[in-house]
Amino acid sequence: MNHSTVFVLAAALLLTGAAGRRAAANELPAKYQEAVNKGLEWLAKQQLADGHWEAQSGQPYPMAMTGLAGMAFLMEGSTLRDGKYQAQIRKAVEWFLKRSQPNGLLGNPSNGLEMGRYMYGHGYGLMFLACAYGEEDDPERRVKLEDVLTRAVQFTGKSQSSTGGWNYVSGADSGYDAGHEGSVTIIQVQSLRAARNAGIVVPLTIVKKAHEYLKQATDSNGGVMYRLGSGGGTGPLTVQAISCLFSAGEYDDPLVKTWLAFVQRSIPIDSSGIDRFGHYEYTHYYYAQVAYMLGEDGYRKIFPSSREAERLTWSRYKSNVLDGLVKRQSADGSWTSGYIGQVYSTACFLAMLQLEKGTLPLYQK
Repeated sequence: MNHSTVFVLAAALLLTGAAGRRAAANELPAKYQEAVNKGLEWLAKQQLADGHWEAQSGQPYPMAMTGLAGMAFLMEGSTLRDGKYQAQIRKAVEWFLKRSQPNGLLGNPSNGLEMGRYMYGHGYGLMFLACAYGEEDDPERRVKLEDVLTRAVQFTGKSQSSTGGWNYVSGADSGYDAGHEGSVTIIQVQSLRAARNAGIVVPLTIVKKAHEYLKQATDSNGGVMYRLGSGGGTGPLTVQAISCLFSAGEYDDPLVKTWLAFVQRSIPIDSSGIDRFGHYEYTHYYYAQVAYMLGEDGYRKIFPSSREAERLTWSRYKSNVLDGLVKRQSADGSWTSGYIGQVYSTACFLAMLQLEKGTLPLYQK
């Protein structure tokens, strides 16, 4: 994998001032825009007074929920400087800044539920703050945010295990250096990409080790395993891995072809089957990113001999999955599904529906 090329290109973007800045929002189809408007209004009402969001009672996951919800508002086109949801974004950023620890962890050490799996929240928090950072125009706050992001990236690097993956908590904290788990790993890699887009220094060695981990975690059938040596690969982890390579600019890597073939055998993309397997919210959160970045011709380029009917295209994904999401939206604007709760489902589905707006560099090819 040509990782050096990826990061050289990213550096060129930074020199031109492009990274971290959003493009003008594209128009969404009317049916999607209406669903997005209702969903964002509902999500805004769920923000607590201090600026964060929580999942359902008993599993609040405040760091992860705030990062995901914040991304939904950034994708709408609002920023720290302006937009309909500027206030929600500003409050969420301030909430994260108050929870940045001296060692770089984005988390609350006093929250037992959160700290048991704090690398999830840390990753989503880093991704959100990095995407928001480019629009901060107050010099003092910008310096503070840059410092928090820099230390957060350093914490991510120090938390990486010797295998190249990440576990629910840092190996330094758990005393288990070889700990790793596929979904946590992919979240860290995508958040590092967002940080690199924003101009924060990300050591190339961290990314190389992570990509090597994903290669080693691929089983003989082409699926990514939950843990190295844990058995067969799963569709959800494999589609996450594809989005991870795509967000890093790796479209021609041989693993993409292997993983795509496995995903198509494993995950339905018809609206009737979207919720008939575990973890379908985050599965399609990433599957939508993959389909969007493939566009209408990307799959054909990867599989030149494929038949048109079997090709994964963005238009096919929209008609089979996104249209189904619109129909399943509750009257209040939320989506009720899964065991984590409405905030989680709504934030994931709003991200999927807003990919075409093209506001964030992280999701653009």
